Amino acid sequence: MATFLGIDIGGSGIKGAVVNAADGELVSERLRVDTPQPSTPPAVAQAVKTLVEMAAYSGPIGCTYPGIVKNGTMLSAANVDAGWIGCDGQTLFNNVVGMPFIVLNDADAAGEAEMVFGAGKGKMGVVIMLTFGTGIGSALFLDGKLVPNTEFGHLHMGSKIAEARASARVKEEKDLSWSKWGKRVNDYLTHLERIFTPDMFIIGGGISKRFDRFIKYIKINAEIVPAHFFNDAGIVGAAMAAAARFPDTSAGRKQPDPKGRSG
Repeated sequence: MATFLGIDIGGSGIKGAVVNAADGELVSERLRVDTPQPSTPPAVAQAVKTLVEMAAYSGPIGCTYPGIVKNGTMLSAANVDAGWIGCDGQTLFNNVVGMPFIVLNDADAAGEAEMVFGAGKGKMGVVIMLTFGTGIGSALFLDGKLVPNTEFGHLHMGSKIAEARASARVKEEKDLSWSKWGKRVNDYLTHLERIFTPDMFIIGGGISKRFDRFIKYIKINAEIVPAHFFNDAGIVGAAMAAAARFPDTSAGRKQPDPKGRSG
């Protein structure tokens, strides 16, 4: 079994688990540590190291970042410390943790997991994956192929960017009802639909487990479905990226004892 540790860095939490890269299933407990505040590169790298130690894992690691990533370097920092801009995060994690890393955009990773194993499997045409959390991440696919680093959460809607109106964090901070928040999400999806005419939206992030609470307020033409992996999609996609970047490396390395998956 080709298993790899996938880590998903968010604005408020860092999650990880060992994943079977052949089917996307978690084969260890899902672990979480808080994202340090301020979320500087050295502080986050130490938190990632702590999570790796908690997982009792040794080997190649896939890791997501909530922003634009090119060749392991971060080029934006909307929901983390600005010190990440221009940081070679991949090398930083390699050095601090002492294991090989591949780093990619968080929503791109989640989208790849859903397109290969989840809600978008076999779906052709235009598919947009959206992750609602501290911000709004996005992944755009055409006939199953990723267009990376789209960052649709930063599209302007009136005087504000979309994630300042419709992220899960905004719902919580403003104590919005499901109907009020659902209408904001509907406005956002309608805006995206006008621009891209997608065939499907996949909704991820922690809010995806409550899909039934807001879907009644969504009135769009495209098909809309919750992520198969819910808030674990980024973890799964990160592990998939590690498997692709470091093939034939799972045999013989230290593996944690399998545990039941937790929340």
